[in-house]
Amino acid sequence: MGRRAKNKQQAPEPIEKPVHTGLSRRAQAKVNKQKTANEKKRQNTEDIAPKSNKKAKAAPKAMAKGEDELWDDLEVASDDNSEAELDEFDMDEDEEQSEEEDEEVEQEFFPKSNADFLGSDSEQEVDEDDEEDEDDDEYDDDELVEGEGLDERKSRKIEARAAREAAEAEAEMQEQAQKEAEAEGERYMLPEGDEEELVADVTVVSQRIKDIVNVLNDFKKFRDINTSRQDYVDRLIKDIASYYGYSEFLAEKLFHLFPVSEAIEFFEANEVARPVTIRTNTLKTRRRDLAQALINRGVNLEPIGKWSKVGLQVFESQVPIGATPEYLAGHYMLQAASSFLPVMALAPQPEERVLDMASAPGGKTTHIAALQKNTGMVFANDATKDRLKSLTANIHRLGVKNAVVCNYDGREFPKVIGGFDRVLLDAPCSGTGVISKDPSVKLNKTEKDFIDIPFLQKQLILSAIDSVDAKSKTGGYIVYSTCSVTVEENESVVNYVLSKRPNVKLVPTTLDFGREGFSSYRGKTFHPSLKLTRRFYPHVHNMDGFYVAKFKKLDNKYDNVVDKELKEQKVAASGEESLGFNDDEDEQYIEEAKLTQKKKKGLKK
Repeated sequence: MGRRAKNKQQAPEPIEKPVHTGLSRRAQAKVNKQKTANEKKRQNTEDIAPKSNKKAKAAPKAMAKGEDELWDDLEVASDDNSEAELDEFDMDEDEEQSEEEDEEVEQEFFPKSNADFLGSDSEQEVDEDDEEDEDDDEYDDDELVEGEGLDERKSRKIEARAAREAAEAEAEMQEQAQKEAEAEGERYMLPEGDEEELVADVTVVSQRIKDIVNVLNDFKKFRDINTSRQDYVDRLIKDIASYYGYSEFLAEKLFHLFPVSEAIEFFEANEVARPVTIRTNTLKTRRRDLAQALINRGVNLEPIGKWSKVGLQVFESQVPIGATPEYLAGHYMLQAASSFLPVMALAPQPEERVLDMASAPGGKTTHIAALQKNTGMVFANDATKDRLKSLTANIHRLGVKNAVVCNYDGREFPKVIGGFDRVLLDAPCSGTGVISKDPSVKLNKTEKDFIDIPFLQKQLILSAIDSVDAKSKTGGYIVYSTCSVTVEENESVVNYVLSKRPNVKLVPTTLDFGREGFSSYRGKTFHPSLKLTRRFYPHVHNMDGFYVAKFKKLDNKYDNVVDKELKEQKVAASGEESLGFNDDEDEQYIEEAKLTQKKKKGLKK
């Protein structure tokens, strides 16, 4: 052939294979766009000023000759090979140039960080972006390898990212809400002026009680800087008295018995009636047989608990529980669960002589007789003559045969009779443990009541101790109990007895449950052994508020010093004032009591 035509068609460019560049789709699009622009620019300027590169400088010197000389040197037989070699050379030059341009573009879009910025925040941000790009690239690779649809993979990735953002947003909202709640708690202020004088709705008072309780539980966090803790407590006591219907005096006295949150639980429990309970009379039947008989009559019941072998709790009944044939036959006694406790603590034994100093209406007396199996003797005493009727009726109905009913002022023992093996004193009290049964206690108790009642209780317990024979082979025990939860009627009385009767000591009550008595209370310190006494609360044990203490008499040394003790006795009034015995006043009260008893019996003066 002759010379090759200058307009001969060039060999087609090879098809580019998809090359993974390590960039995301968006970044790759930008790079491709820049490549296209650079390629067009190179083609336009190629004829004017072709670029030079390192490999082009290293080309054979034959390239520097004129075109005519180059074509003359080529052999005709090797035209095809030369064309291939030329095409390859042109392709290599184009590839090298495109690689350099790719590096420039990558440097433009992703500049390399200097060593001075290693570990800086900007580097961390770049690293995070690189990680995201790598995730995207992996995602792209998966597309290429697995061949899944773009829309499906993209939607799954969008959903995952949306879920992650939603979780972060929710966490941020919760954190913000908590901060707002704390800020609001810190800004909580008590009502003042006219706002306090307004008669608030019960819902407003109830909410304010909850708010103040929250403040007092974490005072440093939620308090108002200008308000003291005592101000919050005073406001809370006023709201409790208003909301639950107590006098402020009694509400304050009961409030200080418990931590703040538990005090509210106590007041709430007093608004709910305690469960109906009955005690099986083991003199006539067994608990299993009684339960079956009542169930057959439509009574829904179950055992009261593991702590009692004779108690049953009644949930509902289709017949009056106090008028069933079993009740009339004396198979059971309607009795509060808390009334089981003092007799269980006393634990009377057969053939013993036992005194129930305040026995009406007979629930405890008949329980004692049942434990004694109708042996020995039970002296059922009560100072109120009108209450003896119900006492006598229950004794007959339950088949008690070892009881003697008497009507004496408990303070006259042991002059009337003494030498008992055991004495039970369920003392008259304020009734702050049975408010659910008698709501009148909320308003009719005054400060004077909590002076007079403990005064009487101290006299009765001293008489009870002196009525016991310390030399009894099986006994020598005294149990003191009240249906009250105040310290003045319980721990203060017991502590007084320990100080005035060194011949007695406290012993465990043998009750498996109940809270320990106070050994200290609001600055007052009692004898350490008061921890052996037991307290029962409606909100904790689901029974009436009760207190039980058990004494053991060691000797009879102090039995004949009662009169001397009365002369020297000092009675604490509200823990601050003291009120001593006056001979003339004591004599007057005793004479009035004796005259009253004679009138009730129909005797002349």
